[in-house]
Amino acid sequence: EVQLVESGGGLVQPGGSLRLSCATSGFTFSTYRMNWLRQAPGKGLEWIAGIKSDYGITYADSVKGRFTISRDNAKNTVYLEMNNLKTEDTGVYYCANSEGSRGQGTQVTVSS
Repeated sequence: EVQLVESGGGLVQPGGSLRLSCATSGFTFSTYRMNWLRQAPGKGLEWIAGIKSDYGITYADSVKGRFTISRDNAKNTVYLEMNNLKTEDTGVYYCANSEGSRGQGTQVTVSS
């Protein structure tokens, strides 16, 4: 059974940082592109970052220069380091593999 479990969300002030983790099982993690997506309140799902099996990385313009995606194939885990957070980064953050399997999400709230 494919499982993805996000963690690390929380409440942070503008300008702050958070590190999200996504632990996976049930598929050959090292061979999959992994993605982070988010859903802001009242809005649709937005792709924000992806990392390929060869460690090639791409970011959405909205997070480029502030967020860093990484992966640890030994731990079957993908990470999202988020710095200089803005109120508009508030939302539920999901990790997903390239077949579309997705976790339950972790809430990130950026507010003073």
